[in-house]
Amino acid sequence: MPTFVYMTRCDGCGHCVDVCPSDIMHIDKTYRRAYNIEPNMCWECYSCVKACPQNAIDARGYADFAPLGHSVRALREEEKGTISWKLKFRDGREKNFVSPIRTTPWGTIPSPTNLEKPSAEAMQSQELAHEPDALNIEGGLPSLKGAV
Repeated sequence: MPTFVYMTRCDGCGHCVDVCPSDIMHIDKTYRRAYNIEPNMCWECYSCVKACPQNAIDARGYADFAPLGHSVRALREEEKGTISWKLKFRDGREKNFVSPIRTTPWGTIPSPTNLEKPSAEAMQSQELAHEPDALNIEGGLPSLKGAV
């Protein structure tokens, strides 16, 4: 879902330009408003949507996600700990989706400095540190065996 800018809301602050990893958000030199120069190259990370203090950037949804003529708003609400999506259809109906930013309570994931130093064998493993424990997969993850 590539992004687009509502020119009437944009104040040209440039936060979206600074945060865009694919460097496709630019400021129009004449109107001093942001715009997406290459929507087809959008990574759909929504960094610009989240960074915009004016809420001037929306996303276009794909046809399999929502029908033509709709709008999609993504909003990160840190005080609530959620990311919300609002779909507004042409006939005025709205659908709201809310997802938690985290799936575990704040402070429950131990800092790497509080964990044991990995063994030499663990350093050669394909798994990330504490991966099987965190994923709750009995017997560990499947992994590639040595060369045949």
